[in-house]
Amino acid sequence: MKINYSQEVKSAKNSGKPILTLESTIIAHGMPFPQSLDFANQAESLCRDSGVTPATIAILEGKIKVGLEQADLEFITNNDSVKKVSQREIGIALSEKWNGATTVSSTMHIAHTAGIPVFATGGIGGVHRGADLSFDISQDLTALSQIPMIVISAGAKAILDLPKTLEMIETLGITTLGYGVNEFPAFYSRESGCFGIHPVSSPSNIAAIYKKNISAGLSSAVLVANPVPIENEIPVSEIESIIDDACEAAKTQNILGKSLTPFLLKEIVEKTEGRSLETNKALALNNIKLGIEIAQGLGDF
Repeated sequence: MKINYSQEVKSAKNSGKPILTLESTIIAHGMPFPQSLDFANQAESLCRDSGVTPATIAILEGKIKVGLEQADLEFITNNDSVKKVSQREIGIALSEKWNGATTVSSTMHIAHTAGIPVFATGGIGGVHRGADLSFDISQDLTALSQIPMIVISAGAKAILDLPKTLEMIETLGITTLGYGVNEFPAFYSRESGCFGIHPVSSPSNIAAIYKKNISAGLSSAVLVANPVPIENEIPVSEIESIIDDACEAAKTQNILGKSLTPFLLKEIVEKTEGRSLETNKALALNNIKLGIEIAQGLGDF
C-alpha cells in the first residue's frame, strides 16, 4: 500500500519524534463548516505545541495521505465530494480516485501500516439501536479486534446501544481501559450505567499495558475510554430524549447505513442549539491531549 506522507510526518518518522494519528471523518462529516476547519487547526496546533506531530489521515484523489497540508484540511472540511471511507472501501477509493474522509476502521488500518501506534478520535462506532433487526454494527469494532494500536475515545457514540456495544467489545477480545473511571462513558455524558472496564490512572500505565499485549502476541487494540470533561458534558437525563427523537426522525425518513450517524449527529446539534457540537469538540480535544501524552511516553516502541 503506497502511503504519501507529509514532509512534517516524514521528518518525524525519520527522527523518531512522537506522532499522533487523527481521523478525517470527524471534520468532514461530524461537524459543519467552518467549525470543522477551526477544530482541525486547533487539534493539529495542540499536537505541535506539545512537541508531537499530527498525522491526520485522508484519501485525496485516490492517494492515501498521512499528514495533511492546510489546503488539504480546507478542502476536506468544505467539499461535498468527500466520501466517507471505511476499511472495506479503501481499495475502491484508491482505484476510483475518490476524495475520502477516513473512519475509525480505515484510519486504524492506514496508521498501523504506517507504523503509527497511537490514535485519538471522538467516539467509536458500535452496535446501533435496533441492531437485533437491522444488524447494523460498525466496522470500528472489527478493526479494534484485529489491529494492535492504542485508540483513545470518549467511549462509543451515545446514539448507539451502549450495553450491546460493550458486550460486543468484550466478545471480540478488545482490551478496554477507563482513564480514571471504571464506567464506560457515553460520549456526550460521563455516565452510561455500563461498568466493568479496567481503570487506569496514567498515560504510562496505558503504554505499559499496550506493550504487554504486544509481547503476549495479542493482535487487538487497546481502547482507552476517556470521559468528556465534567464542565463540557451533557448529562444523560438531558440528552437521552433528544437522541430518541433523532433516532425516530431517522426511522421515519428511512435513513440507514453510512448516512445514519451524520444524520443523527446533525439532528442532535439542531435540537441542542449547538451545545452538542461544542461538547463534541471538547471531548475530541480532550482525547487528543491524552493521546499526546501517551505518544510521548511510548517512545520508539
